[in-house]
Amino acid sequence: MDTTKKVQNLKDRLSYIRDIFAGKEEESIRLLSAKLSELLERHQSQPGGVSSSQLARLEDLFDFSERKLDLALTPMDRVRIVRHPQRICLKDILENVYDNYTEIGGRGEFNIDPSMLIARAVFSRRVGDKVINQMVMVIGQEKGHGEAFRNGGSVKPSGNAKALHYMKVAETENIPVHTFVFTPGAYPVEDWPGAAQQIAKNLYELSALKVPVVSIFSEGGSGGAEAVGLADRRIMLSHGYYSVISPEGAAAIEGGLRGGTRATPELIEKCARQLCITAEDNLQNGYIDRILQEPPLGARPNHYDFFRELRRELIQTTNEVVSGVKSMKLYRAMAVRGSKTDDAESIYMRWTLSKSALNRLVDQRQRKFRNLSRHARLDGTGVVNRAVTATKGAVWAIHSFLRYDVLGRQKKRLDAMFEDLGAEAHLVRHKLLMPLKKTVDKVLPGNGSGRPVVGEEVMNRLTRLSCPEDGACLVGSEWAWTSPRSHEDRTITCPNVRTQHCPDLWVPDLFGDFAGVCPSCGHHFPMEYRWYLENVFDYSESKEFNQQLESVNPLGYEKFDFKLDKAKEKTGLKSACITFETSIEEVDTVVAVLCAPFRGGSVGAAEGEKFIRAAERAGRKRQPFIAYVHGTAGIRIQEGVNGVIQMPRCTIAVRRYIDAGGLYLVLYDTNSYAGPVASFLGCSPYQFAVQSSNIGFAGPGVITETTGITIPPDYHRAYHALSRGHIHGIWDRREVKKNLHQSLLTMGGRNLYYR
Repeated sequence: MDTTKKVQNLKDRLSYIRDIFAGKEEESIRLLSAKLSELLERHQSQPGGVSSSQLARLEDLFDFSERKLDLALTPMDRVRIVRHPQRICLKDILENVYDNYTEIGGRGEFNIDPSMLIARAVFSRRVGDKVINQMVMVIGQEKGHGEAFRNGGSVKPSGNAKALHYMKVAETENIPVHTFVFTPGAYPVEDWPGAAQQIAKNLYELSALKVPVVSIFSEGGSGGAEAVGLADRRIMLSHGYYSVISPEGAAAIEGGLRGGTRATPELIEKCARQLCITAEDNLQNGYIDRILQEPPLGARPNHYDFFRELRRELIQTTNEVVSGVKSMKLYRAMAVRGSKTDDAESIYMRWTLSKSALNRLVDQRQRKFRNLSRHARLDGTGVVNRAVTATKGAVWAIHSFLRYDVLGRQKKRLDAMFEDLGAEAHLVRHKLLMPLKKTVDKVLPGNGSGRPVVGEEVMNRLTRLSCPEDGACLVGSEWAWTSPRSHEDRTITCPNVRTQHCPDLWVPDLFGDFAGVCPSCGHHFPMEYRWYLENVFDYSESKEFNQQLESVNPLGYEKFDFKLDKAKEKTGLKSACITFETSIEEVDTVVAVLCAPFRGGSVGAAEGEKFIRAAERAGRKRQPFIAYVHGTAGIRIQEGVNGVIQMPRCTIAVRRYIDAGGLYLVLYDTNSYAGPVASFLGCSPYQFAVQSSNIGFAGPGVITETTGITIPPDYHRAYHALSRGHIHGIWDRREVKKNLHQSLLTMGGRNLYYR
């Protein structure tokens, strides 16, 4: 490298340092700037006047200063590192880590979504005299180096759908998947199939994907990261971050900013610290398995030593995953577990797994996520009650196994045999006796037409419609619980008065007999969750469980303890989730309710744990599992990754329940957004919504702030969710109980007790 190139390289390094520290006047930066200015003056005034020794000394000074500055990095500095155009990207990794690769699913901007890059890649390994090629599927967000068409790694629904397609291809071919998380978050648009719905599908499939999955985290932004981040091993680059929300987004929420007002740098820095987003934070909390050290101030494309370390780490980690589930614990497996990353290249292990090993792999993955975030919730149940609950759970499981699997299976076989014999006998009887019956009918007619006389009541029961052709099949107006607003002596105007010409509504009638539904146009006014608890789920007669699981402040987020106490006092709840057993028209069910009045129905560690335990309880007792979402604002940002991790955890619980033969049904109400909808709610095969509910990945303000797109007022209405296939039906509030009962009798669930 000649003098001019070396000088330019130093200028680029100084510019990079200034970008990372965002104008902070660090002593080291001032020194580097002064020394470089002196050298530039000498170089410009006297061409060739800068000696190689002077350049070498200045380069050494840069190296020393970068190491010193690296020790002083704040969490927000790390955010700026991973967002910088000079940061390594997935194409750099493909070029320098793998021995060969072919990009698939489109290339560059000629692609269904350039933010998601898929490649079939190869590690070439020498084993004795042979060269072995080990295939992997590489999937990850691609930011590029300032390429605008990459959208900064913010993936659209079509990009996540492409990723899921090639995950399934890898499963078919029985090759490992390496995913790379380089995203600030998913692109919040509801184009088909919708951002939330597609992320939920990805999580659902990843939770039981039958191939080894290794994830590398650089920039992990909430749901966008989870779309490809549910893995057997999760490695994080030392200068990366993994967070529930961007520091700027958290600052906007904390500061209550509206109308495009920007948060101050001090508030953003503060939120970055409080969110605990760094690699060290996530390793301490157990959400990643290892940290891969980067060069000072982050890895850039010219750091070839780092690429060699990343290669060894990927090989080592994949070997660990594979060896952990192989049935024969050979010497190589022991060597892999006892070796360091430096030895990875010298140990060869086939990455193709048998069917039984793949089943063990999935089970290990699911158990791993099940055990996360225990420190982030408060369980006041007590040791004795926990032991009693565990014993009851074991008894339920044994009872269900004996009754439904051992005895029930034999009964089903006998029933099937007798049904077949009965059907055969009926057909034979019909063929033999029908001619004789016709002769008798002619001789002794019953009603003059050859038909037997049928009572009027029986005929009416057989021929009447289930519901009137027009209008809803409504439950009577005698509700078990009515809104406190029904005591207000005033009238209210329906929002559809201009188009539907609805008359003014007297509030006692509207929120009493009419259940908050306009009798003229059917508009649904918001209704308290208590209305559904009592009128749909008979909550007063139900059996609540896990009441002692309580939301806490695991990150010590400033002022959040006060906000939690206020929510608990206001609602009388300890978390935003209520779980209970109830009976809907004599069908026993397990229900989980997300309550909007408690912190917007946001989900944290306590809510996630309650949801998981409810799904497990439903599975043990062979009962249907219903999730009623009175409203959810998403994942609770004040819990950081402790909240985000509930997305894969709860999705895994749902997947295990459905795979075991359960019926999982979700009903949305009011406003349901973000992480829960993009994971354990959105993955249900049966999703419905109450009229006038709003469903989506991000609220209107977030979409406008992040994309610059102004969306129409009805963008998130339930009818739009229905049109793109997110939900499968829209229900009148007054018919919810009837529709739920009908769903329980007609939908899914091979292992339900009443099947």
